[in-house]
Amino acid sequence: MERANGPGLQLQPLATLSAPRLAHEDSFSYKENLIGALLAIFGHLVISIALNLQKYSHIRLVGCKDHRAYFKTKTWWCGLFLLFLGELGVFSAYAFAPLSLIVPLGAVSVIASAIIGIIFIKEKWKPKDFLRRYVLSFIGCGLAIVGTYLLITFGPNSHETMTGENITKHLVSWPVLLYMLVEIIIFCLLLYFYKERKANYIVVILLLAALLGSMTVITVKAVAGMVVVSIRGNLQLGYPIFYIMVVCMVATASFQATFLTQATQLYDASQIASIGYILSTAIAITAGATFYLDFIGEDILHICMFALGCLIAFLGVFLITRNKRKSIFFEPYISMDAMPSMQNLHDNGTAVQPELKTSFSYGALENNDAISEIYAPATLPIVQEEHGSRGSSVPPYRVMEHGKRE
Repeated sequence: MERANGPGLQLQPLATLSAPRLAHEDSFSYKENLIGALLAIFGHLVISIALNLQKYSHIRLVGCKDHRAYFKTKTWWCGLFLLFLGELGVFSAYAFAPLSLIVPLGAVSVIASAIIGIIFIKEKWKPKDFLRRYVLSFIGCGLAIVGTYLLITFGPNSHETMTGENITKHLVSWPVLLYMLVEIIIFCLLLYFYKERKANYIVVILLLAALLGSMTVITVKAVAGMVVVSIRGNLQLGYPIFYIMVVCMVATASFQATFLTQATQLYDASQIASIGYILSTAIAITAGATFYLDFIGEDILHICMFALGCLIAFLGVFLITRNKRKSIFFEPYISMDAMPSMQNLHDNGTAVQPELKTSFSYGALENNDAISEIYAPATLPIVQEEHGSRGSSVPPYRVMEHGKRE
């Protein structure tokens, strides 16, 4: 179709007239994606620093009789302030970029924690031992960074003004209602097996947390988007859907934290970090694509590259957390600090164990993650009477606990 601009003038296609406007809209969408991604990266970095500061404050107060002594330290309060600042940055990121782009950027916090953990190691490592122990962490960090780059570059470019009408329209659409029905059924089945059948598997617990987390991020994006639209002049706080989303956001986040706490009591933190990140990211992306239609209008190449970025980030997080030292629930050992006149030195002068610095037993050091293998408590072979041979000269023994009174 062509339009005449006047007598004697050439005809100009309408597509040519609309091309600059489309290019401007694409540029604006890319800028908003970039702002949201940078806010999310900044937020996750600050959160990682905050959590490590608070952990450092707790480690320094190990053995203190006052269990709330950390309230009096500036380090802990500084960590709390940075934690609030980081959460605010992640919250703001959802108002600018699509949900499917912001959620996978949680890998940044895992990368930052791995780097901070390596930097703050106090022991002097030999280069060979250092590379042997942390080679997986370096490879994982590299893969996670590459995956993050692909996520930002090929992320969905769909942008919609988060008004009350638009959110209500999405909420009552049949794909969202069907998705919520399926999610509720799966959640109830998992909860039944977890509570009634005592299926305390890590996948079951983290799936429950991930299903709640998908609803949390949906409500967070809605609330953050409506707040930003209200700040820009179009007030949205009068819509009932805003307060419904706020209540759902608080409720789902609280129950999600409950399941994560239960998981940390049963399983290693590194397993929770890797499996939880993979499950929560996959389910949240599915929720975002269903509720907010993040991938509508995207070509196949961008979708495939985005999926590749997710897989690379998943692999990187898995390798980083795989290198964590596994916690030992029980190790029979002899408590040397309970024996009077016991020397704590080898023949060559190297320390068998550190001095008792307010630690409750041998092996409970100020930071167990940073202790090399030579300082780990030595396990003793347990000889059981029923399995020992009658002619054996090795006498059986019992592992006895030494309390402070003894």
